Amino acid sequence: RWVDHEVRSSRPGKNGNPVAENFRMEEVYLPDNINEGQVQVRTLYLSVDPYMRCRMNEDTGTDYLTPWQLSQVVDGGGIGIIEESKHTNLTKGDFVTSFYWPWQSKVILDGNSLEKVDPQLVDGHLSYFLGAIGMPGLTSLIGIQEKGHITAGSNQTMVVSGAAGACGSLAGQIGHLLGCSRVVGICGTREKCILLTSELGFDAAINYKKENVAEQLRESCPAGVDVYFDNVGGDISDTVISQMNENSHIILCGQISQYNKDVPYPPPLSTAIEAIQKERNITRERFLLLNYKDKFEPSILQLSQWFKEGKLKIKETVINGLENMGAAFQSMMTGGNIGKQIVCISEEISL
Repeated sequence: RWVDHEVRSSRPGKNGNPVAENFRMEEVYLPDNINEGQVQVRTLYLSVDPYMRCRMNEDTGTDYLTPWQLSQVVDGGGIGIIEESKHTNLTKGDFVTSFYWPWQSKVILDGNSLEKVDPQLVDGHLSYFLGAIGMPGLTSLIGIQEKGHITAGSNQTMVVSGAAGACGSLAGQIGHLLGCSRVVGICGTREKCILLTSELGFDAAINYKKENVAEQLRESCPAGVDVYFDNVGGDISDTVISQMNENSHIILCGQISQYNKDVPYPPPLSTAIEAIQKERNITRERFLLLNYKDKFEPSILQLSQWFKEGKLKIKETVINGLENMGAAFQSMMTGGNIGKQIVCISEEISL
């Protein structure tokens, strides 16, 4: 049997912007029988995420990410349904997820590499396991809990950059849920600003492409900034850090403005901004989600509960078709998505 899969056709170069043409679709042969311990799964949804930009280089710059090899199938976060199983703990019809899901329509995998998920946690919205009830949700919640130092009732102000993205759109809401009295988002379009304030409960939103960020921040954060959930780095972060209070905290979620450049992670701050950071005793520690695996289960249950209670609104941008993975990735890297960027491969969940 032949099935479709997506491979890397070229690298953008360490300082280049990724384009859809860096990927191409091919057919791959899927064996008719599976071995003991294996399962055959049909792919339902695949995730495209900013961290993948690092995997497009020969050297990812990190010890926990492997580079994608040219002319080999690409992988990332995925979710699917088991069609056939020779694994003791997995049955036909189970829904499973993995962080290393091959970008192909059907795939044979080692059952031990998969995690079974309960559709009830997401009210049947299986793609949420790749977003709010998955890695981005965990990153936002655990990041804020571990590095944000929020104390309910102490009038703290949180600023979120990349605020309409997968993590940012959740982080602002979680900031409120954990006790921040004011949450301000920074994003790149008017539409995103309106969404943040009208639907996601942000107190204010700043369009960095059209407005003077420093001026708008002073207006919307009169008491300064106590917690900064940073998804972008670069000039925007310099502006936010300049208005942070003594003993405040930066949650380093991502630095997408720097991902197409050959710089270390996290990128060093400029001398002037570093001086402010030291002088005001602002913490800016690298946050690596994989160091908090013991907190994954309770955090997933918390996120699910908030979602079911209507306290956590989930946004996603869905593109259909495996052939559109490259286009979805390019769009996400340039801010074309609102919330989590998902690619739907198959919606058929009955066997």
